[in-house]
Amino acid sequence: MTAQVVLFDFDGTIADTYNAIVKITNQLSPKFGYKVLDQEELLLLKNLSSREIIKLSEISIFKIPFLVRKVRTELSKEIANLSPIADIIPVLWELKKQGYTLGIVTSNIIENVEIFLQKNQLNSVFSYIHPTNSIFSKHRIINQIIKNNRFEQESVIYVGDETRDIRSARRSNIGIVSVSWGFNSAEILQEYKPDYLVSKPSELLLAIEDYYTHQGATKAN
Repeated sequence: MTAQVVLFDFDGTIADTYNAIVKITNQLSPKFGYKVLDQEELLLLKNLSSREIIKLSEISIFKIPFLVRKVRTELSKEIANLSPIADIIPVLWELKKQGYTLGIVTSNIIENVEIFLQKNQLNSVFSYIHPTNSIFSKHRIINQIIKNNRFEQESVIYVGDETRDIRSARRSNIGIVSVSWGFNSAEILQEYKPDYLVSKPSELLLAIEDYYTHQGATKAN
């Protein structure tokens, strides 16, 4: 039987890191030359794509890798105290119980993810944790996972909270579930046409079941 693989983004999808990342990013603004954002401006950003946000910030493209690295490092100081997204833990366990192979593909660092999973007793839920050094290169890691494990592309689906997750899934030719409880709003996510758009963790179960039901029907035909 072909493995049915569900890959997850981490920040904003599993871990509620939004406020911590906003705080850290604002604290780093003097060093990297962008302005501090207030709550009203942050709400506006939710309706922009990842690339539009970077363009609006006017931060040099050459500084972005250094900024991302610094945010990851600062986040490691707070990761043990951060909470999971409400109601996500029982959904992850249910997916595991139903026989799906679960993994994480994230632009966070692996140590942060491992600390969080350990604290929330989720270590045994995930078979893979793969970090990526670039915020726009998740598709390369996804492609590597598919190749190394000899997965079929139609047997893999990705779950994420940003427009860049949709782009990565499309570039890897796999399914995509977008979640509206993370960074990007439902409105901008819908514009990028994910296969599924869900507003609460329990809806993931139905979306993933529907995806694999239709994939099975497609293969049968």
